[in-house]
Amino acid sequence: MALPPERIDRFARHIVLPEIGGAGQVALAAAHVALVGLGGIGSPVLQYLAGAGVGRFTLIDDGRVELSNLQRQTIYSERDVGYGKAVSARRWLANFDGELAVELVDRRLTRDNAGAAITGADLVLDGTDNFATRLAVSDACVASGTPLLSAAVGRFQGQIGAFAGHLPDEACYRCFVGDAFDADDCDTCAEDGMLGAMSGWTGTFAAMHAIRVLLAGKAAFGDPRWSRLHVLDGLKAEMRSFRIAKDPECRTCGQAATD
Repeated sequence: MALPPERIDRFARHIVLPEIGGAGQVALAAAHVALVGLGGIGSPVLQYLAGAGVGRFTLIDDGRVELSNLQRQTIYSERDVGYGKAVSARRWLANFDGELAVELVDRRLTRDNAGAAITGADLVLDGTDNFATRLAVSDACVASGTPLLSAAVGRFQGQIGAFAGHLPDEACYRCFVGDAFDADDCDTCAEDGMLGAMSGWTGTFAAMHAIRVLLAGKAAFGDPRWSRLHVLDGLKAEMRSFRIAKDPECRTCGQAATD
């Protein structure tokens, strides 16, 4: 696959980086990312992955744009209020780069439909705000052998984890949070307020890590760092990281799943 001259010009600042280069840019152009959740995290992720030249997106969100979203969900404007987020995100993407392919899924993902929604993706990036969806997406990723980046944000803290539970020694998202969050009374993450810029920091970090995953084995920048969670602290302006162990009793990716 060769990039046409106008695409080379558009991504010239990437191509001159030896860690990415022409081969890396071609790999990004061929990549397919399923983006689950088009809110405070999904907005900057979409902006920067589209800006990086990722060639194909599946945009997944069943919500509508609300006025309160505009404080942190940067792809929307006042004219989008009341419209579906998936449709509005596609409009933004079309205005930004008409060469990118996009598919819409405007329904909430469940254990029954998550697998079909992410079919064909090279990477799933989950920025949703409820555990039921997160776990359904994680289980579908393990079943299909698809890498998952899971990102969350609240108040002044962000979390980004890279999961490949389909691999023998790597954890899945369920290894991290366990089974308790499948319960109905643990369906949603707490709404405790959020600094808008914290969403931006978390989302751009997730986008950066997504590029690492997509370039693994194709450019020097590729380094998935599976089973690691990165915690961003907006109050202290610092970050820490730690490894998540694979749970041998995990019902999705552990020994219990194969018994």
